[in-house]
Amino acid sequence: MNLKKTLIAAGIAVGAFAAPAMAQVSVQIGIGVPIAPPAPIVEVAPVAPAVGYVWAPGYWGWHGDRYVWIRGRYVYGRPGYAWVPDRWDHRGDRWHRAEGHWERDAHWRGERGERGERGERGERGERGEHRGRGRD
Repeated sequence: MNLKKTLIAAGIAVGAFAAPAMAQVSVQIGIGVPIAPPAPIVEVAPVAPAVGYVWAPGYWGWHGDRYVWIRGRYVYGRPGYAWVPDRWDHRGDRWHRAEGHWERDAHWRGERGERGERGERGERGERGEHRGRGRD
């Protein structure tokens, strides 16, 4: 019986230390690029590999001392979320890349038809950008 209590206590202690290890930490150092990116290349999205995939358009990436085009790709969709494409933001005299990411989709209707939490904006975002619902 004493061995059983020791094993349970050890399991709880290990669990207490393992949980913080799963936390995600992200650190970014934004030095920026002094040169504006070229205009985006228009890509025609190929046929989706399967139902549920969303087209993530290509973008200009910075590689050492120049921009290189990173081709668009399909990413597996997340119900209730929209893909926000990679973009370059101009801050001061530098350009900083904002990585593409998933964002809660205010227009998504769940299995029971509920609306999203952030109000109505139509099929496009505030600035008219594509919100990851397939191709126009």
